[in-house]
Amino acid sequence: MNLESLASELRGFVGITRKKQIGSLMQFFPIESERIIASFGEDAAVIDDGEEVMLLAADGIWSKLMEVDPEWSGYCSVLVNVHDIAAMGGWPVAMVDVISVDDQEIAKKVLGGMKKAIEKFHVPIIGGHLHPDTPYSALDVAILGKAKKSGVILSSTAKAGEVVVAAADMDGQAHPRFAINFDSTSFKDSKILLTQLGCMQELGERGLVKAGKDISNPGLLGTLAMLLETSRVGAVVDVEAIAIPAGLDLVSWLKMYPGMGFVVTTKPEDAEKVLEVFERRGLTARVIGQVTDARKLVIRQGSEETVLFDLEKECVTGIH
Repeated sequence: MNLESLASELRGFVGITRKKQIGSLMQFFPIESERIIASFGEDAAVIDDGEEVMLLAADGIWSKLMEVDPEWSGYCSVLVNVHDIAAMGGWPVAMVDVISVDDQEIAKKVLGGMKKAIEKFHVPIIGGHLHPDTPYSALDVAILGKAKKSGVILSSTAKAGEVVVAAADMDGQAHPRFAINFDSTSFKDSKILLTQLGCMQELGERGLVKAGKDISNPGLLGTLAMLLETSRVGAVVDVEAIAIPAGLDLVSWLKMYPGMGFVVTTKPEDAEKVLEVFERRGLTARVIGQVTDARKLVIRQGSEETVLFDLEKECVTGIH
């Protein structure tokens, strides 16, 4: 597939296009608190708490995933929330959930998946709400985390001249019934997963990264575009530098939620240290590009280039 075909494929990918309405919601939620350090556009809101900060995030599970595999939906509801806290350089504390069900068998599968993830990531659900009689099934989870104020990683602080590093656990496979999910966690020991999750906390506390996000449903380049949009910068990415799991092609990988993956920016002189942290903790990491002043995400292959997103003219989330 040539670059323009790749760009067209990704621009139309539902994991990216369904993010576009986020920005329009912000007008309804004015923020009037000196304690709020960061909010919309971050993986978690950052709330001042002295020498530490509280991290608050929430995720709703996509209805298509609920229909395909309720147990996996329950597992992912915990997985994605834990990653939102980790991406900020923090550690998770506890969660609450809202479950809406009209079928007790579905509910049992969802709860079984949640229980499995809770046991793996050691983050309890301590309350929430149950709708036992809805004409649909839905699942939403919110999470509270903490971080050292000096070690918080935002996605809105990337600067031109920094390099882009992508890291993910390549040891896994596409979910058999939901091909845009790559499962690298459900079969691994808890100790391994917690070691991997701790990479961002180490990077934040050592001051090695300037901006970062966990790679989520928009995939690697979609997630990077979100980071660039909130930072008001652009980037040039060499697609040949992107690591791909065995058995997958580039297009499929760029549409996947990787299970355990992060994209960060760092000073060029710190890149080797960042790669070492990721690799030591079990993730495959590569420098894949550079941040630029031009508000465009450009993808490159050899001597060929094309614009994936022109962030001066279009939006990914609408959050600036």
